[in-house]
Amino acid sequence: MTKTGGMEAKKMSKEMRRQLLKKDIKRDKYLIIMFLPVLIYYLVFCYFPMTGLWMAFTEFRSGQGLAGLYTGEFVGLKWFIQFFESPYAWRLIRNTFLLSFYSLIFGFPIPILFALCITQIKNSKLQKGAQVITYLPYFISTVVVAGMISNFLSPSSGIINQMIEALGGEPINFLGEPKWFRAVYVISGSWQTFGFNSIIFVAAIMGIGPELYEAMKVDGASKLQTIWYLVLPSIKPTIVLLLIMSLGNLLNVGFEKVYLLYNSGIYETADVISTYVYRQGIENQNYSYATAVGLFNSLIGFAIVFAANKLSRKLTDTAIW
Repeated sequence: MTKTGGMEAKKMSKEMRRQLLKKDIKRDKYLIIMFLPVLIYYLVFCYFPMTGLWMAFTEFRSGQGLAGLYTGEFVGLKWFIQFFESPYAWRLIRNTFLLSFYSLIFGFPIPILFALCITQIKNSKLQKGAQVITYLPYFISTVVVAGMISNFLSPSSGIINQMIEALGGEPINFLGEPKWFRAVYVISGSWQTFGFNSIIFVAAIMGIGPELYEAMKVDGASKLQTIWYLVLPSIKPTIVLLLIMSLGNLLNVGFEKVYLLYNSGIYETADVISTYVYRQGIENQNYSYATAVGLFNSLIGFAIVFAANKLSRKLTDTAIW
């Protein structure tokens, strides 16, 4: 093929792709219009703010305005070193990891178990009623949930301490003693989210063909055997996928609930990276330092997701990418 012929073929190929693109846009224009708000949201609130990460490597001063993001003095890893040399670094990393780890260990299996139980209920009205009741806490505002926790666990008038006193015990200041905070956070979080998180597992179980259940029944399998040898293997890809996504948030403890429940008396077990970043960035206006700490948190989360995905692909042949 001559050079001229190759250029013409390339030009035709580009023209064909352009025509196909126009055709696809015209065909899917309403879907594109529906997707635009989502795209704009992520561009404005997720991708554009990433330009501010440059503050983690500069001496940013609030008086410089937005121009200070790029004109501040470059200081390299100064803020990262300062964080790791501070007396709070290990405490923050430990608290963040433990709260997330306990939430994952105790909170991740519960939606799976609930989905297995709910799909075994034959009465459709009872099944739907149980689902609605367990979904509702997820839609309660975090502020309201924190208020409910504070009222229930109040040392003087909380229903939990009233029950303890009725059984002959002494009132416990659950939100005033560091040793109780992790249990309160994990239990309340599991209660609030397990019903909603079970939706995906219920949908995955419902997707199993009825002929497979019939085959297990013909083979004489009990309900437990059906769950173990049919249901769990069938939803394993869903479990692995959600587990990897959960591992990505291992160091992203919910800021709102921690901030609403903690106080200076229980920093030893309650203070996490996100609350520390808030205090340094918003309250103390130390923006560069806070950005560096937040960036460190995000990088660790990314590394965990990458490692978990690679390990999952190697062991189970199931992965996100």
